[in-house]
Amino acid sequence: MSELLSVTRAMELVLDYAGSFGTETVDLTMAAGRILQQTIRAERAQPPYDRVMMDGIAFRHGTGPTLVSHGIQRAGAPGQPLPEGHVCLEVMTGAVLPEGADTVVPVERLVREGRLMRFEDGYEPRKGQFIHRRGSDCAAGTELLTPGCRLDGPALAVLAGNGHAHVTVSRIPSIGIIATGDELVDVSAPVRDWEIRRSNEYALTGALLSRGFNCIERSVVPDDLAETIVALREQLSRHDVLILSGGVSMGAFDHVPKALSKIGVERVFHKVAQRPGKPLWFGVGPEGQRVFGLPGNPVSATTCGVRYVMPMLLAGQGLCRPEPYTVMLDAEADLIPTLTRFLPVKVRHDATGQALATPCPMPTSGDFSFLASTDGFVELPRGDGIAPRGTAAMFHGW
Repeated sequence: MSELLSVTRAMELVLDYAGSFGTETVDLTMAAGRILQQTIRAERAQPPYDRVMMDGIAFRHGTGPTLVSHGIQRAGAPGQPLPEGHVCLEVMTGAVLPEGADTVVPVERLVREGRLMRFEDGYEPRKGQFIHRRGSDCAAGTELLTPGCRLDGPALAVLAGNGHAHVTVSRIPSIGIIATGDELVDVSAPVRDWEIRRSNEYALTGALLSRGFNCIERSVVPDDLAETIVALREQLSRHDVLILSGGVSMGAFDHVPKALSKIGVERVFHKVAQRPGKPLWFGVGPEGQRVFGLPGNPVSATTCGVRYVMPMLLAGQGLCRPEPYTVMLDAEADLIPTLTRFLPVKVRHDATGQALATPCPMPTSGDFSFLASTDGFVELPRGDGIAPRGTAAMFHGW
């Protein structure tokens, strides 16, 4: 096994070719989930005025406890001056603080008698209370969002609140998923005893869509070298990334590596010291297309897709990723002396908040019927013996 790449080195090589998929400008209504590629600064101070925080009255501290109302200051209306004397203005949440007022009393602490407003018995307001001062959230020009962040709900609110009707984001790459094999039939087609339905492409599509990659084309090619060459050449001309499933091992009908070489895809590596997924293939096309040849067994294909393809795609979009998600094994697990082990697990949190991973090994990498009951997999380094309960391991979610 010494000639095989380590998982760490294979991932380094993949990321070396991640590059960038470019940028595009989209309407704010279409920006959810996209990766930001511009710096967003506050267009003005926030709040832009001294803002009332409660429905009630605004007055000069020290002029209570009985005040005469001189009108209403509504939200969305220009600020009014507060007359001199034992007076107040009724105010709404979000309104401009009337000029001359310095304190707000909420309506629930008031007794109203016509135009007279009286504090409830024993209530003593604190000067300056319930006022959100201008610029206390942020000053004009403050950096609010930076390139590489995923645009979730709060980020979209920041964009809208600062006048960005359009936003520059990473371009979503075009991705071709190609299943290989004479034994494969479509999900809705009749299936004979010696055939299996195409499932890998749906697992990969699900992983892609859940991460925001929705420009996907699926296809299938038979175990024929000439047909494989024609199909891959055509797919390579249309997509930024190709993800192939099957045909990368050492069998007589595993034509993918040879076909890729024939159409000018340069191999970066083939085979990694890992289980499942040892036959993993990665290369780069003549125009920089990234090409992954995943093993055909379902657990292998899904695991390699999550471990290698998804991080490369996210890196190519410039996503600032969080630190790896670490969990603790909730039961012991066998190690493999010469291979990194990718072990499916279920994750739960104990009363202290610690993430615990319960191993759920599949019988073989071709057995995926119960894979959907797991949350992802942990990565166990090569070694002898077992990883005991309590071992910390990196977790990758499906």
